[in-house]
Amino acid sequence: MHDPLSAGRRLASRAIVWQAIATAVASLAFLPFDVRDALATAVGGGAVVAAAAVSMLIALGGGIRPAGVAMARLLLGMAAKWATVAIVIVLGLAVWRLPPMPLLVGVIVATVAAVPAQLLNR
Repeated sequence: MHDPLSAGRRLASRAIVWQAIATAVASLAFLPFDVRDALATAVGGGAVVAAAAVSMLIALGGGIRPAGVAMARLLLGMAAKWATVAIVIVLGLAVWRLPPMPLLVGVIVATVAAVPAQLLNR
């Protein structure tokens, strides 16, 4: 029997692992410049990794439901994902006073890192 929810969870989990690895590599790349730059990169990428996990739990949790409920869960998961990223970016810039460029690099690297996970699924 084909279970699309478990396949979706596996794909999302694989993407999260790729994002975490890419974030760690990018943070290490910024370490020779400054520890705060490496921290900012880790915070930016970590925001995307945490947001992807939140999105996966909301969108793919709860089992098989009617189409309207499933669509609402997907939309709510996506909204929660980007709200999480936005909140962490604001905290990083305004509260923790992290450098903006490495923070943005972390977000971009982690976001783009989900692509290989999806391409290698085939």
